[in-house]
Amino acid sequence: MKNPVGPVLRMGDEVEQIIAAIEDDNPDTDIEVIDRGAYVRIQGEDEITVTQQTLRRYLGADYEIRSFGAIMSAFNGLVTTTSDAITWHSVALHRAQEKRAQEKAATA
Repeated sequence: MKNPVGPVLRMGDEVEQIIAAIEDDNPDTDIEVIDRGAYVRIQGEDEITVTQQTLRRYLGADYEIRSFGAIMSAFNGLVTTTSDAITWHSVALHRAQEKRAQEKAATA
């Protein structure tokens, strides 16, 4: 994987459901799961997202996405959080998007 991004989660009861949610939210991305015993690294190429809606499908209707931070010990890439989703982006992808935006602004 050239530009892997994603969370590193402490091992716990919710990990398998979170992996399933991430796989559901990223159907066109190969998700790699690396089990290190005490933690699990979940990664995809360039960008992956998990939504509160999908997490609730797996973890219960009252699951709040802000709870995700309690088990995420680290992450790879840049992270963007909103009230209903978390997205991890590769630094290279982010830089390319910024460059395109700057070029577009310069020609406008």
